[in-house]
Amino acid sequence: MKWHFDDFIYGSIDGAVTTFAIVAGVVGASLPMGIVLILGFANLFADGFSMADANYQASKARNEFVQMKRRQEEWEIDNLAEQERNEIREIYREKGFKDELLNDVVRIITSRKKVWVDTMMKEELGLIEDEKNPMDSAVSTFIGFNIIGLIPLIPFMIFMIIRIDQNSEYFAYSTIAVFVAFFLVGMIKGKMVKKSMMRSGVITLIIGGIAAIVAYLVGYGLNFLVS
Repeated sequence: MKWHFDDFIYGSIDGAVTTFAIVAGVVGASLPMGIVLILGFANLFADGFSMADANYQASKARNEFVQMKRRQEEWEIDNLAEQERNEIREIYREKGFKDELLNDVVRIITSRKKVWVDTMMKEELGLIEDEKNPMDSAVSTFIGFNIIGLIPLIPFMIFMIIRIDQNSEYFAYSTIAVFVAFFLVGMIKGKMVKKSMMRSGVITLIIGGIAAIVAYLVGYGLNFLVS
């Protein structure tokens, strides 16, 4: 298996947000700690698998689409060579090439079929082939979702035997832990895309915090209505 860190980050952020949102909603509704853990772990495995499957299907579909377009371009080069050559000429004329330089560029590109097809794929269709294996992407997403998504549940798991009814205390620990996780994941994401790590961390923290606040208020409001 080849590790894909971008998919890991994608799964990590979603796992942290959705699991903490569930924790916040359950605590806001004043439900027992057992419910927190049941719904939390159910979300980890069910939603984690769902995300991984969606990522797999999307990656696979994109790869198949790109390959279909590549076969189409190969057929057009084999059967409509002059038309495709003129398209190459027009593409590079719009880029500012002209006269002999334009002729040389067209001649060089069209002299090798693979280069010709690659150029048409990128310049005409805006498609770049992705070498990532869809299964590797799915596994990376699932692992990220479950590792980071587990963080909001850890305080409840550790202290459930000591103080079963003190949900609010555990929720405070859960809040601190997951906010730190949001920030760290955001910083890692910022480093990957060569952006400000601090800014990326803060943005991820804000997004996770908004999701948690909304879930908590919904849970608290439902508890107020039914009580």
